[in-house]
Amino acid sequence: MAETGASPLPPAPSAHSPLFRAEHFVWLTARVLEQRLFAHLFLNGAADPVETALDAYRNADGGYGHALEPDLRGPVSQPLHTAHALRVLDAVGRCGGQRVERVCRYLTSVSTTDGALPAIHPSQRGYPAAPFIPVVDEPPGELLATGPVVGLLHRNEVWHAWLFRATDFCWERVESLKQSHPYEIEAAVAFLDSAPDRSRAEAAADRLGRLVREHRLAALDPDDLDAYPVAPGYAPGEHHFPHDYARRPRSLARAWFTDDEITRSLDFLASEQQEDGGWPIRWRQWAPGTALEARPMVTIEALRTLRAYGRAIG
Repeated sequence: MAETGASPLPPAPSAHSPLFRAEHFVWLTARVLEQRLFAHLFLNGAADPVETALDAYRNADGGYGHALEPDLRGPVSQPLHTAHALRVLDAVGRCGGQRVERVCRYLTSVSTTDGALPAIHPSQRGYPAAPFIPVVDEPPGELLATGPVVGLLHRNEVWHAWLFRATDFCWERVESLKQSHPYEIEAAVAFLDSAPDRSRAEAAADRLGRLVREHRLAALDPDDLDAYPVAPGYAPGEHHFPHDYARRPRSLARAWFTDDEITRSLDFLASEQQEDGGWPIRWRQWAPGTALEARPMVTIEALRTLRAYGRAIG
């Protein structure tokens, strides 16, 4: 007998649908966290099991470690791990309360003198890390690390003293960008999409969109990728597409691209699903385990983007 008050199960996806194929891939390869997140987002699973799985990565200092972000190994808390944790909490509607208060205390403890987050805290030294993520003794604050965290906290109406200087840092960096690279632009969009001053955010996003097009930072024609440069230090073929910047239709970055450009980008994203049901990673692969752990994350995000734009996934 079904439990009284239990949520109804969603219709089973077609055996040939992108969702069905991705589900098989996730159960076959993903960590428990991504399995539970997939179940919550696409199979009517509860949020509590996602939080339980995420707790395994949480440290006593309020931050997160233990290779939550696969390219950083070891137990120590890092800003990139903690940003990943906040994205998970946001995805399940749990980005608030005492848990996030502890996170903000951790963010305060690792911030630079200008109130921002470094990409890598020196505590990573001695543990394995991707060779393209250098560990230095006095790392600067970076928009790449700070923008997504500030954006998520504003989106969830979190107010903490740490946010004031970190928000000012993001505004200064975003509004002074004259050249950049795709991951930094994505971080800027994550900030602008939830910044409280909407008119200021729209103006900044409009300027960034012109920069993206002028510097060809978005591959607008997936059939002619040679026409678009790959940023210095990126892996060969590590292009970024309109859907990477505008992951949801309501993103400010959506206005950067025509309907045809978005359609081509989403068509390309859908076509990237591989025979095993997962999506590939485009950044540099440096260890087999890290690539295996990252692909379910990329797969979940691809499905979320396609669904957000109304694409049938099953």
